[in-house]
Amino acid sequence: MFELVLALIWDLILGEPPAKLHPTVWFGRLIGFFDEAYKRKNAFLDFFAGAFVSLIIIIFAFLLSKVPNFLPFPLSSLLSIYLLKSSFAVKSLAQHIKNTIREDIQEQRKYVSWIVSRDVKGLDRAHLNSAAIESLAENIVDSILSPLFYYLLFGLSGALVYRAINTMDAMIGYKDEKYFYFGKFIARLDDLANFIPARLAVILFLPFSPRRVWHHYRLAKFKVNADKPIACMSAVLGVWLEKIGVYKFPGREPTLEDIRRALKIYWIVVGEWVLILLIFSCLTS
Repeated sequence: MFELVLALIWDLILGEPPAKLHPTVWFGRLIGFFDEAYKRKNAFLDFFAGAFVSLIIIIFAFLLSKVPNFLPFPLSSLLSIYLLKSSFAVKSLAQHIKNTIREDIQEQRKYVSWIVSRDVKGLDRAHLNSAAIESLAENIVDSILSPLFYYLLFGLSGALVYRAINTMDAMIGYKDEKYFYFGKFIARLDDLANFIPARLAVILFLPFSPRRVWHHYRLAKFKVNADKPIACMSAVLGVWLEKIGVYKFPGREPTLEDIRRALKIYWIVVGEWVLILLIFSCLTS
């Protein structure tokens, strides 16, 4: 438990480690290398190659999590804390979303483009606000709930392996021609890894407005996981959140102020999750 507490303190005070020393960056560079090196052939070979590459990086993440075991105290604990912190991002996520609160729509468009994969060039103000709030809600699961959930279950190995899976999904888990088969294995594995955490997020949102959150959750049938926390955030804020052509949850038009409100909700949800983790750790230690 003490490593988790110190990793959280590290995150809130220092934020992210330097890129060159960040395991998530290492995972990204590895998948980028294999992605560029492998020339697409056919559906079967592309799927097999993508699965093989994914397993290599998962094994790398697992082995990396075991390095502290070979170091003397206190180096072992320091490295464990560092690696655990690298698996989640509380402060930096909030900062990225805060950066999107811009009166100048071109400035807002620039910062929103950094946090979403969709094309933001043609989005109006309301859809830019929606994209920022959606990204915050979805990443509550990807960046915080899931890695710490797997840390609770499997220790440091669980947190780092999850981070490797999620990083690969963000890079190659697309349905376009280039990645449809090459990224299919990791996309399905990421869906499986996030299945329980995405639904735990619903529980964390329920105290804000149980009836509205449950109603919106029942509308979230567009995606396996990603739309679940987005639906809950829409319910609590009372605003519509829409990815054009994919999903839309009902409510009034989102404003810049709603991004600020979403950040306040975010900190409460994160606090709930950390409290649950600490209580569970104390009960099982």
